[in-house]
Amino acid sequence: MTVIEADAVRERPRTPAPAPRPQRAAGAGADGLFLLPAVLFVAVTVVYPLVYSVLQAFQDVGLREVIRGGADWVGLANFADQFGRPEFWQALWLSLVYTVGTVALSYAGGLALALLFLREFPGRNLMRALLLLAWILPTVVGANLWRWMLDGSYGLLNAALRGLGLIEGDVFWLGQPGSALFSVVLATAWSFAPFAMILLVAGLQSVPAVLYEAARIDGASAWQQFRHITLPALRPVSITVMLLIFIFAFKTFDTIYLMTRGGPGGATLTLPLYAFQEAFEFRRYDTAAVATTVMLVVPLVLSIFYFRSLRREEAA
Repeated sequence: MTVIEADAVRERPRTPAPAPRPQRAAGAGADGLFLLPAVLFVAVTVVYPLVYSVLQAFQDVGLREVIRGGADWVGLANFADQFGRPEFWQALWLSLVYTVGTVALSYAGGLALALLFLREFPGRNLMRALLLLAWILPTVVGANLWRWMLDGSYGLLNAALRGLGLIEGDVFWLGQPGSALFSVVLATAWSFAPFAMILLVAGLQSVPAVLYEAARIDGASAWQQFRHITLPALRPVSITVMLLIFIFAFKTFDTIYLMTRGGPGGATLTLPLYAFQEAFEFRRYDTAAVATTVMLVVPLVLSIFYFRSLRREEAA
């Protein structure tokens, strides 16, 4: 080979080697198989019952159809039947009153506790741990505890009020329509307030201390600091807390059932208890499915509005 040919070979551009193909991580398929039992469990215990319940709202389902199968499709007839019943609207109204009252008391109590535990004082951690017991206690224990305290004959509340001279006879708090509804609201809010406290404490700790220092320098009072700094800073957390408590309270069945069973005279017959009554006392599974479908739709609509407002705030 001559010198010219050797130079031409050296100057010839080399074809770049192809980039190596990304290889799948070892065991990726096995990881998917590990998730399969969890997916099947959720599908069997959550998705299938949910779809089955919604489909029952559009069928003529009684006890015979549940045993034998083969229910007839009736479309919106069950919804028309339920929406024409005053008992259904009464149960829905009581559910909304009960839920809104629970949200208001839970949030107010949680915010007060969160502001309290931001301060340093002896026994703070012990007191906070004791308050969390209200949240982690089983519902049966909490409901029976409140039944004992509100009992008309030997309840703790009546004993305390008689000791203060505020009442003379026995007051049956769970036996009167107005006080029964407030009693179940109070019992439910008592169990949800520690949950609200945990989230609100995290929100308060994220507020910059510089804002409070600047407000104090400008002569702002404690109320003005709370109104113009604390509440606006807590707005995203507050909306999340109230939405979660609304969802939990709107579908609450056990607390009300254990305390009043929907009485007296239907004064605490909320939508979950109404659905239970339709299904297990009157064997009307189709109309019970209408009530449970409404219980699904109402929190779902609120969640959609919440996420839309959250997106608008992030975009702004």
